[in-house]
Amino acid sequence: MGNGIIIQVVLPLALFTIMFGVGMSLKLSEFKLFWQQPSVVLFGVALQLVLLPLLGLFVVYLFQLPAVLSVGIMVLTFAPGGATSNMITYLARGDTALSVCLTAVSGLITPLTMPILTVAAISFWMGEKAAFDFPIIETMLKLLVISVLPAILGASVQHYWPSFCCKSERYIKMLACTFLILVVVGIVKANWDKLPDLTGQLGPAVLVLVSLAMLSGFMLARKLRLNSEQGITLAVEVGIQNAATALLITGGILQNSEMAASALIYGVLMNIPAFGLIAYRSFKPKTLYSDSI
Repeated sequence: MGNGIIIQVVLPLALFTIMFGVGMSLKLSEFKLFWQQPSVVLFGVALQLVLLPLLGLFVVYLFQLPAVLSVGIMVLTFAPGGATSNMITYLARGDTALSVCLTAVSGLITPLTMPILTVAAISFWMGEKAAFDFPIIETMLKLLVISVLPAILGASVQHYWPSFCCKSERYIKMLACTFLILVVVGIVKANWDKLPDLTGQLGPAVLVLVSLAMLSGFMLARKLRLNSEQGITLAVEVGIQNAATALLITGGILQNSEMAASALIYGVLMNIPAFGLIAYRSFKPKTLYSDSI
């Protein structure tokens, strides 16, 4: 299977399947938080859409990354949340309902913001001509079809046929994992010779970005006197990005293997700070969770 087919066909299928699975896990009860504490949800979305790109810009300049890799990192910061952040929040004993709510809200917004911000990043680092060739409207429509539509379909299935969701959830996840493995193999194969150098260039920058974003999310949550579970959730939602969506933009739309490799490297290395947080929370006495980290 060629790398072009993997990026153009298999990756969109993987994203569609993942978002369909996310939709199948959504329950209306999880969205009561939006009406009970709208300021918390809107604050979290603002951190994802505003703070994170600013942190990405800081890291790009701090490590003096080449233009192509700078755009790759910035595209990642434009793609917040996802099923992975929901899972990590759950394992770190954060506020899972808040995590799901943030994923849903940001998931409705990013198909519109991500193409525009991507064009701005390309124009800044690679020139206006490269930015002019980026299909903004087509990308918006593609993201809506691949991310928003399947989530709505999955939520509808959950609402009308909850028993079917319980029986099929495992198989949906297995299918999504299979698609993603094919995508990872294809990108690694295409960048096999460059991967060691790219990892050396991007590794420190990615780890600093994730750690800084997680710390910023938690500290700002505590400044607003949110409880620790909500603080952990904001740390994860700001720090853990949707690498699969970034792969779709960098590999599928821009068709740049180095940018796609940067998203892949991020997708692997982001787990190091995340697993550290999960381990810390797992060993911390549960009675202290509501008072401090």
